[in-house]
Amino acid sequence: MELRQLRYFVRVVETGSMGKAASDLGVVTSTLSQQISRLERELSTRLLQRTSSGVIPTDAGLAFLQQAQLALRHADDAVRAAQQARLSGHVSVGLAPSTAAVLGLPFLHAMRERYPDVRVRLIESLSGNLASLLDTRQIDLAVLFRTEATRRWSVMPLLDERLFVIGARGLQGMPTGKRIRLNKLGDLPLILPSGSHGLRAIVDKAFQDARCEPRIVLQIDGLAMLMDAVCDGMGATIQPGAAAARMLTDAVSMVEIADADACRHNLLVSVSDDELSPSALAARVVLAEQARALVVALRWPGATLHVS
Repeated sequence: MELRQLRYFVRVVETGSMGKAASDLGVVTSTLSQQISRLERELSTRLLQRTSSGVIPTDAGLAFLQQAQLALRHADDAVRAAQQARLSGHVSVGLAPSTAAVLGLPFLHAMRERYPDVRVRLIESLSGNLASLLDTRQIDLAVLFRTEATRRWSVMPLLDERLFVIGARGLQGMPTGKRIRLNKLGDLPLILPSGSHGLRAIVDKAFQDARCEPRIVLQIDGLAMLMDAVCDGMGATIQPGAAAARMLTDAVSMVEIADADACRHNLLVSVSDDELSPSALAARVVLAEQARALVVALRWPGATLHVS
C-alpha cells in the first residue's frame, strides 16, 4: 500500500468522480482507476461503487476513508516537521467549559511558547460530546470525567476536584461556613444541569448516598447561563471550583461540600497512542504538565493531584 494510493482514494471520495479526481491530481483517469483497483485487491474488498451520478464509497470504503485521512495527516505532519527541523502539524483538544476556564489559557500559552509551529484547535463542549468526538476521531485528546472500558482509548488519571455550593451571598439558605454536608442543603434552591449531564449524575448520587433530596428550581445545561442565573440570585449551584474561575464578582461565595463522594475525577483521554501524531503526543504532555502546575500553585480551586 502506498501513500499515493491513499491520496487517490480520498480525492475520489471527496469529488465523487474519477474524472474530477484525476484532473485535480494531475493524472489520467485510467492510471487513477488502476491504482484504486490495486488498492482494492490488496485489501480484498470493494471500496468504491459506481453509480449513474458518479462514484460513492461502500461501507468498507467509508471505514477505510477515516483511517486513510488520518494516515495522510500524520504523513504530512512528518514531512513538515522534517523540513522545518522542529515539531509542526496540528492537534485538536477538547475541554469541558469549567475545565477550559482554568486550564485553557495556560495550555495555549505553553503550546505557543514551546511548539510555535503546531496549530492548536481547542473545542469547548460537554464531556459527553467530547467523548463522541474522540470516538469519531474528530479530536485527538480531551479531559473527560468518565470513560467506558470498551473504548480503545489511552486513559491517564489526572486530578480530582471537590464540589462546592456556589451562590449569591444574600441568597436565602446559602451556607456561610467553609464546609457543608449535603443533608444540610434541603431548603437551598438549586440550579443544576439536566440529567444527561455528567456532573448531574455525580450530584444525584451524592445526594442519594446522603439520603436527602435536593430542591432543584432550575435546570440549565450551559455553564455560562447557569452561572449568570446564580449571580442573579435565582438559586445556588453545585459545581467544581473551576466553574467560578471566570466570575469577576465577589458577590458570590463558595462553600466546599464535605461528603466524601462529592468529587469529580478528571481523566486525560486520547485516541490510542499509535494513532496520535507527534504534535498530539506533545500536546498531551503539555496539557498534563499545565494541569499539575495549576494544582501545585493552588490556582485550581478544590483540585488535588490524582494519587494512584
